Amino acid sequence: MEKTLEFPDVLRLIDERSTAFRAAVASAPSLDAQVPTCPEWTLFDLVKHLGEGRRSWAATIAAGPTAAAKSTSEGAPAAPREREALLAWLAVSTQELLVALREAGPDRGCWTWWGTSQSPQTCGAVARHQLQEIAVHTYDAQLTVGTPQPLPEEVALDGVEEFLSTCCATTTAWPHEPAVVDYHATEGRSWRLWLSADGARAGSLPIPGTMPATACGEDPDAAARGAASELVLLFYGRIPLDSLKLDGDRRHFDLLIAWDPDE
Repeated sequence: MEKTLEFPDVLRLIDERSTAFRAAVASAPSLDAQVPTCPEWTLFDLVKHLGEGRRSWAATIAAGPTAAAKSTSEGAPAAPREREALLAWLAVSTQELLVALREAGPDRGCWTWWGTSQSPQTCGAVARHQLQEIAVHTYDAQLTVGTPQPLPEEVALDGVEEFLSTCCATTTAWPHEPAVVDYHATEGRSWRLWLSADGARAGSLPIPGTMPATACGEDPDAAARGAASELVLLFYGRIPLDSLKLDGDRRHFDLLIAWDPDE
């Protein structure tokens, strides 16, 4: 696979996306605004979810590699209702996560929910996934206040690979006919997902012009093309499939979207 973001860059981007999230919340006319991409939540609910989740992951990281389950941040203050206090509470939540990650380092083991994926169970992998959660929820908050922005390019490019490795790759059998699905970012990166009775396996494809086309192996059954930000937002259900350029048999994408390997 392509080289991923370095750990210090991931931490920097977590801080940057968290700052952008708080800026969107600060500009909202009301914390009671409904979040279009999470219609069961108000903006306050979204802030509460983001803050409590980061504190919980900070506690999980701090619990060390022998922890058998996700930890909770017992005794943590509840999310306050007043906006200024809420934003301060959220900033502290982010810093707790960043401190825990810095103290642990990228290579230390950590409990994760993705045990059978291609992503390792390390603090570095947790940091990568945390960046994507915060980035997508930043988009949610920006959309709520009417100022949606694409995910930054370096976040989105790492996010495509991170999602395929963490959320798609699995040893659970693909319950349909075998398929090969490609994802192409207009920024010049491409990835492939192989689906079979052995599960789902993800990998990056050669950058165009660096290797002969035959090095990629078989032709894909379907492919989606768009900006890396669009690919990530598609993965997380924020934009519809028709937002991207599709080639091949669209049915494979519909089956992927409906597939839950844990069922």
